[in-house]
Amino acid sequence: METIPAVQAAKELMTEAVAWSVMKWLREKRTVRKMADQANAALDQLNQAVKDRWPDDVRTAYGVLVQHAAGNTKAHGRGEVASPPTDGEAILHAKKVKEADDEAYRARMDAEATFDTAEKQLSTALAREGCRKAIRSWELHEKAIRRAEALISPE
Repeated sequence: METIPAVQAAKELMTEAVAWSVMKWLREKRTVRKMADQANAALDQLNQAVKDRWPDDVRTAYGVLVQHAAGNTKAHGRGEVASPPTDGEAILHAKKVKEADDEAYRARMDAEATFDTAEKQLSTALAREGCRKAIRSWELHEKAIRRAEALISPE
């Protein structure tokens, strides 16, 4: 997986921000949020681009897992029942990627909640914790993308 400039820049900013004063946080919080949003968007875009290159059986297996996790057993809202593919290996690979994606998503939501709480309470300690959590969430997202890239068929 290539290094994503938006993610690298956000990681560097968050690493620096851990040492900021309250006043610096108040001045820079918009910049921090903007860079975090850009990093998340870049990772989401790369993640989708990787999954678009998956073999059909893996893509189908992953789609079924996502639908079931959402409590939806209909395929694409057309009333068709989504049935899992019969390839056990595709299902296993898709499940591992789904678990990695879910872990990254939970970490991202935790970081965002920590930043929201820090802003409400004007807490630099929580903002610093939010920075650490954001970096961790990007690392988990990158790990999930690498796992997804491994499922791309050689062309």
